[in-house]
Amino acid sequence: MTTDSSRTSPPAADGISTFKGQERALRADRLGTGGLLLSVLAATAPLMVVAGVMPTTFAVMGIVGQPLLFVVLGVVLILFSVGYAEMSRHVHNAGAFYAYISRGLGGTAGASAALVALVAYNALQVGIYGIFGFEVSGLFATYADVEIAWWIPALVAALAVGLLGWLKIDVNARVLGVLLVIEVLLVVIFDVAALTDPGKEGLSLHAFNPDTLTGAGVGTALCFCIAAFLGFEQAPVYAEETSRPHVLVPRVMFFAVGGVAVFFALSSWALTVATGPAAIVGTSQKQSAGLLFFLTESRLGGTFTDVLHVLFVTGMFAALLSFHNVVARYAFAMGREGLLPAAFGRTSGSSGAPGTGSLLQTVVAVVVVAAFAVADDKPTGDPTAPVLHLFTWFGNIGALGVIVLMAAASLSVVVFFVRRGAAGAQAWRLVTSALAGIALLVIAGYTVKDFEVLVGAGPGSSLSWVLPGIIGLAALAGVVLGLVLRARAPEKHARIGLGNEAFQLDKAASS
Repeated sequence: MTTDSSRTSPPAADGISTFKGQERALRADRLGTGGLLLSVLAATAPLMVVAGVMPTTFAVMGIVGQPLLFVVLGVVLILFSVGYAEMSRHVHNAGAFYAYISRGLGGTAGASAALVALVAYNALQVGIYGIFGFEVSGLFATYADVEIAWWIPALVAALAVGLLGWLKIDVNARVLGVLLVIEVLLVVIFDVAALTDPGKEGLSLHAFNPDTLTGAGVGTALCFCIAAFLGFEQAPVYAEETSRPHVLVPRVMFFAVGGVAVFFALSSWALTVATGPAAIVGTSQKQSAGLLFFLTESRLGGTFTDVLHVLFVTGMFAALLSFHNVVARYAFAMGREGLLPAAFGRTSGSSGAPGTGSLLQTVVAVVVVAAFAVADDKPTGDPTAPVLHLFTWFGNIGALGVIVLMAAASLSVVVFFVRRGAAGAQAWRLVTSALAGIALLVIAGYTVKDFEVLVGAGPGSSLSWVLPGIIGLAALAGVVLGLVLRARAPEKHARIGLGNEAFQLDKAASS
């Protein structure tokens, strides 16, 4: 696939093609810096990370230096973002990852990346329904003395998210913004309380000591922690819906990566200060996902802890909506470029949202939740099954897929600018992209190697290769699709990654 300037001409000023009507383009000027940043950060689900991911990492991996890991990963992802952000100035496409990869590595690689992205982001979104349903069921049992099956609130949430997905993206951004700001504020209140009322070891900085990152569990801990960042890379997905994508998208990505790294490093450090570094692993193993609530109960009281429980749930809902919007836009981009049926490449008339893609994601969520409900909701079953299975299995499948996509995108950045003859001008960005790509490949290798640990399976379990194999199958299926299109429909193959620019090809062909 060529990458000359004729294939990177900007779309129409309003972001909407006049060819065959505006229903085949997303509406521009819907998001500013604030709306885009909130839409992206909501996917990181800060309260879910602090209350769920951090205690699990401390407990399972026994790594006290988790705060330092967030700093290290922040550096890696900033290196990644340097090239990724520069790419976003040249390519504005809701397909983001696969569009970038196709511009650098060709249409067949782009088709492969498209299916990986569709599977990965669907998995990340659907997996959250497990822990969401479990937590809502627990709230009803605790505060209303009503027993309901986990899958009932999960299905209700899937329908609510689906309805919101049909609305204008700026409406979604306001919903996400309110939920995000509240949960971040509560975590900050805990952080301050922990630092002003530390455990018996005082305001210790031991968790930032490099010696805390020794041991066999560091690689797997990296896999846990990098999943907490997922969401920042979604900014280019909304490029077509912003007023100045070449300015806003890079700005938001750097704000998101830097903010998330600092926020999570400080919050995980606050957990170690609250218990004492020497006690954080043992306390996490004892309290599990209840660690944060256990610590707030003694410092901030029962009312604050009750509110935190409720916001834990609303934060997960925000993440569900954020990932839903991303999946819908990937499906839209793929439909527009012939990788999915054309119906996916059209927006709904009133809101300009990718309605068919939204419907697809809702159907996938409902089907998967229903399947797990049938399999897990038995009188003799494990009541934590939806968390241990749906959440951990699908969450780690999705995380692996996104890590692989980031590594491939890093390579595509290098190839893209080298082919354009801009290697000298972009030299330092190419170096950062190469370094980030190598680091991400290492993390991907650890993720596959330790998958049985990540999903809580026993040694020798088939899950250790079946689950990551889903990403491999998606990548292979995408390669086959790309090769078939190149052989049988070369005009469709040539459109992969072009986004709105494909309309110009249509227009030229029809004239």
